[in-house]
Amino acid sequence: QVQLVDSGGGSVQAGDSLTLSCAASGRTFSSYTMGWFRQAPGEEREFVAAVTLSGGSTYADSVKGRFTISRDNAENTVSLQMNSAKPEDTAVYYCAAVRSPVVYISWSLYDYWGQGTTVTVSS
Repeated sequence: QVQLVDSGGGSVQAGDSLTLSCAASGRTFSSYTMGWFRQAPGEEREFVAAVTLSGGSTYADSVKGRFTISRDNAENTVSLQMNSAKPEDTAVYYCAAVRSPVVYISWSLYDYWGQGTTVTVSS
């Protein structure tokens, strides 16, 4: 069992930076691939980024080069550094975990979810 708590959302201007954090409970954090997903109003939940047990990362094309995902297995945390924010990044962002050595793009394959943190980017 893993419990996830998301934090760090807020309101920023286009071009600004923001860091989201996810704190995980449980002693097997290092066994999970960790992902970030987002859901804008009226839209489907979409993949943003994920990091594997060994630190390999995958990004959606829409955020590649702007966002960076990282994990700290000693602290049981995963972060999403958002640079050069755009209005289209506005969404509720969710941290997620799946007990797998590989990245899954589909949100339905993740086992555990944070409560979500809201990011608003103004133009």
